[in-house]
Amino acid sequence: MYKIVRKKSLNPTVSLMEIEAPLIARKAEPGQFIIFRAKEDSERVPLTIADFDREKGTVTIIYQIVGGATMELDTLNEGESLCDFVGPLGQPSETDGLKKVAVVGGGVGCAIAYPIAKKLSGLGCEVHSIVGFRNKDLVILEDEFKAVSSKLCMMTDDGSYGTKGLVTNALEDLIKEGNKYDEVIAIGPLVMMKFVAMLTKKYNIKTVVSMNPIMIDGTGMCGGCRLTVGGETKFACVDGPDFDGHLVDFDEAMRRGTMYKEFETHAREASCNLFKQEEK
Repeated sequence: MYKIVRKKSLNPTVSLMEIEAPLIARKAEPGQFIIFRAKEDSERVPLTIADFDREKGTVTIIYQIVGGATMELDTLNEGESLCDFVGPLGQPSETDGLKKVAVVGGGVGCAIAYPIAKKLSGLGCEVHSIVGFRNKDLVILEDEFKAVSSKLCMMTDDGSYGTKGLVTNALEDLIKEGNKYDEVIAIGPLVMMKFVAMLTKKYNIKTVVSMNPIMIDGTGMCGGCRLTVGGETKFACVDGPDFDGHLVDFDEAMRRGTMYKEFETHAREASCNLFKQEEK
């Protein structure tokens, strides 16, 4: 069992948990993920590692409460334990040799972007972070990004916080100002990563994206997380989750990402009804 040592609400739909998992914390690197089960009969769900503390032996996850599994996870509190917590899985993000990088995060994807920005900063890299949200109420990790970024651009779709606009607007402005990036790292909704990659291709800037297709076993055996990258089939759980953004077939990934939308809606509604009955 994996004890929850800290739980914190980051906004109305996103929460943070720090989990006691010393063996995973010892090996974890930015970009990798874990697979958890909240309870013995729960669904297996992958989540990217948001942070880790090797000395304390803890791993931090940040999750959005959108479906039955994350609703069930959110019913657990500090002092309680998760049934399963397996990792680290996937390939770590490549950070060696980078001197100046733009890290672009969108929504809850900022939870994945932050540990990469943190590691790059620790290696002496100049980090420009661009983070975007729909509105002020959904902003997360602002102070954490400030601490590891030499430049931070806060964007909101409606202009309720930071600068109104898209992350691509801010990124192009920085490029036009003369910033020469060794690499752009984009993490967030598929459509956001697609348009970041389209922009950087125009400027011939290497771009890495973190892909999060549906995963089941996390070992490459089930094939559920397959992607087309450069015309070849890749598996996000073992070949990624980081890939060359200029080679990813985003349209295919977006089509596959909606395949289980109806099932997820049903699972969420069933969980809501279950929790309501338990409250009576």
